[in-house]
Amino acid sequence: MSLWQWLLHAVGRLWPSRRLFQFDKELIASLRMLSEKERCPEDEVAADLLAQALAERDAAEAGLRRWRALSPREQDVAALVCLGCTNRQIAARLHISPETVKTHVRNVLYRFDLHSKAELRQALAAWDFSAWRGLKP
Repeated sequence: MSLWQWLLHAVGRLWPSRRLFQFDKELIASLRMLSEKERCPEDEVAADLLAQALAERDAAEAGLRRWRALSPREQDVAALVCLGCTNRQIAARLHISPETVKTHVRNVLYRFDLHSKAELRQALAAWDFSAWRGLKP
């Protein structure tokens, strides 16, 4: 049993008839449909969804903390990597050498605990880097 499931179970024992949050009608209907589809009790489906949402939120916060730990230049390089630029293109846009770009990429990957530019693009796929599109070479 996960810590979250144990906590929900403990709370349920303390307040068995008390719900700690309210659902609207649309959300209840969606929860019921998912419960039927998964053939699991509604409470279990709700607990799993909440645990997943909290895990995703924690991951997003960790990503943001890592981003903020980057230098402004490392942020520029990371953003341009995520926009699909090559090291030479990044170097031209930022007026630095391709070797300096490599160093910044290596630092960014280390801070995000990743191994490749592709992993970085995937990790930050939901982020909006449109502000970096205007950087001219």
